[in-house]
Amino acid sequence: MQFSVENVGKLERKLTVKFPAERFETQVSARIAEMSRTVRLKGFRPGKVPATVIQQRFGAQVRGEVLSDLIGSTLREAFDKENLRPVANPAIDTTGKPENGEIAYTATFEVMPEFPEIDVAALEIARPVAEVTDADIEKMIETLRQQRRSFDEVERASAEGDFAMFEYAAATGDYRFPAEGLERAGSVIGSGTLFKALDAALTGRKAGEEFEADIEFPADFRNEQLAGKTAKVSFNIIKVQEPKLPEVDGEFVKLFGINDGNLDNFRKEVRANLERELKAALMGRLKSQVAEKLAQTHSELEVPNLMVQAEARNLAAGSVPRGQQPPPQLVDAATPAARMRVIAGLLMGEIARKQELKLDRTRLAEQLAAIASTYEEPEKVIELYNGDPQLMSGLQNRVMEDQVAEWVAEHGKTTVQNLSFDEVMRPVGA
Repeated sequence: MQFSVENVGKLERKLTVKFPAERFETQVSARIAEMSRTVRLKGFRPGKVPATVIQQRFGAQVRGEVLSDLIGSTLREAFDKENLRPVANPAIDTTGKPENGEIAYTATFEVMPEFPEIDVAALEIARPVAEVTDADIEKMIETLRQQRRSFDEVERASAEGDFAMFEYAAATGDYRFPAEGLERAGSVIGSGTLFKALDAALTGRKAGEEFEADIEFPADFRNEQLAGKTAKVSFNIIKVQEPKLPEVDGEFVKLFGINDGNLDNFRKEVRANLERELKAALMGRLKSQVAEKLAQTHSELEVPNLMVQAEARNLAAGSVPRGQQPPPQLVDAATPAARMRVIAGLLMGEIARKQELKLDRTRLAEQLAAIASTYEEPEKVIELYNGDPQLMSGLQNRVMEDQVAEWVAEHGKTTVQNLSFDEVMRPVGA
């Protein structure tokens, strides 16, 4: 076998491989001979199908399979000899036909960059720590009560926390919404579903009351004709309902799988759930910070364009409806952030390789159990992951990234950042 490597870009390589046509023909003949002994064809006894018949029926298929196998094996051999680390399967170009006793093909691909020395000792990391308090548990129980509240109709004027159902029409200039009649809507006053000016207009109103008010609509309002404008809005209050919260008793806790109705067991379960969420959130913050610091420190690292474009498409996909392809302009806008993410991911992978970090199987099992526990049938989720190599590989990568983040925090210039449960769970930047 002969091969040569050509640099066609900073990380792009073009590998030309030639191998003897005799090697190809020998394997084709061996494959056909094997099929003549094993294949079953109508009109022939088992193991007695002539090679010429096999050649006629399956020759093209066999030649394609053998060529594919030879390309795969010779590629691996060339990669090993040249110490090449491709980031994805190469694009192969070949006629598959012998020339001068040889079959040639070219493989075009991108390789992993040459990594600089990754010194984490100077990285300033603020490691967040927090714990679940009794107050956090009571706050969560109150949230659960709110989620299961009912509403009773009242004749009094509406107040914050009440549900108001109303009809309305908004007019500004020559524009009216709806064009005819009234639009019906409903919301819990003060819940944030509506904007503040609309909440204020609905507060202190009774069922059957009709009135008009000048309402200033926010600039990001979903109706572009009203966004950022002041409109005259006509209201008709249909009904007002006050919330009724369930008591925290045995019947209430049974709604959450505590079949014995024991309140202490319920609080233990709430604490366990909050601690699981907190642990994941703390690790997420640490990992994001480590990734950001690594990427900033090595922002000039050349990374494969294929990986950057794939990450950019993933980021852009979050801005369009599920199942739709993001437009090119969104992908372009996401590319700078995608590049930094790829840099961080590659550097974390290189740290794991250089430090010979091994996947913590106990940690993997714990994380899988944590994921499964959020479903009604955890055992089926665990079975799904164990039976799906792609799902399991993704989970293994996340666990290894967690281990790398902790290794960096242990070896960097790390300080402790004490936070409350709410501060940790609040989105970064909120």
